[in-house]
Amino acid sequence: MDDVSRKPEVAQPLLTRFRQWFPIGLLVVLCLGFALTSERFLSVSNLLIILQQSVVLLVAAVAMTFVVVNGSIDLSVGSIVALSALAAAALAGDMGVWAIFPAIGVGLLCGLVNGLLFSYGKIPSFIVTLGTMVIFRGLVLLYTKGAPVSIADRDFLLLYTGRTMGIPNTVLIAVVATIIAAIIFNHTVFGREVRAVGGGEKVALLSGIRVNRIKLGVFVLCGTLCGLAGLLQASRTMAATAQLAQGLELDVIAAVVVGGTPLTGGIGRIRGTVLGVLIIAILSNGMNMTGVDPYLQNILKGLVLIAAVFLTIDRSKISIIK
Repeated sequence: MDDVSRKPEVAQPLLTRFRQWFPIGLLVVLCLGFALTSERFLSVSNLLIILQQSVVLLVAAVAMTFVVVNGSIDLSVGSIVALSALAAAALAGDMGVWAIFPAIGVGLLCGLVNGLLFSYGKIPSFIVTLGTMVIFRGLVLLYTKGAPVSIADRDFLLLYTGRTMGIPNTVLIAVVATIIAAIIFNHTVFGREVRAVGGGEKVALLSGIRVNRIKLGVFVLCGTLCGLAGLLQASRTMAATAQLAQGLELDVIAAVVVGGTPLTGGIGRIRGTVLGVLIIAILSNGMNMTGVDPYLQNILKGLVLIAAVFLTIDRSKISIIK
């Protein structure tokens, strides 16, 4: 009987370790697989391309991690990125490198609108952000009339499209933003309260946590980071267009979930999201380099997403699957 009772105790730590290391293992497998099928995959130039392609997704996914861990969802992140990119592009001629402030300001304002409607208006986050996704995208269309808004300011392009010691400045900005977000998530009272609200809103309320303020703060933070992502997107394309970041919200949610953060809330890790972003970026880059049919790529991405979620989520820590 003792041997029988010990088996589950031994299996549980092994299963936990498997879940923790699965994203890293998947990342290694993808890198090895694409390296064997394409000689150019592991080249320095291609790795830098992957990093450059990841910056917008990384910043937006880190922002979404706070929202998902809090037990909510934000479908408007792509539209916020587009609207913030438009603000940066429209004002870059007058403000130069300081166009970062209106971009972040627009993102913050969008997040504030989402947060107020959700936390104090008591409208479900899915419905709120579904509506604002259309509204924010409509504002971009209204301003641009479908025409791109180009960025020609030399100082802006020199800073945000330049490199420092061979590393793109956009990558360095995204890394710094991720580190700051990780510190907030892991080492501040706000971060602990975000997890507490996501784990059980009623319990958090009884514990003295100001739940509505935390919900509002999460969406404001998400909007602010998406504003920064909008600036990075505008600098990468050197213009803002009506179609910019369209569908980004799907890749953002996928990156968060693949990284081990369940949509049920209360559980999540910034480092897991970083791994999820790299997995999606490498998967897309590798399939393009190996000539996989673009229509087939979406199917493969979906299969990887489902498999990753199935294998990594610890269902014992989730009371209800929503």
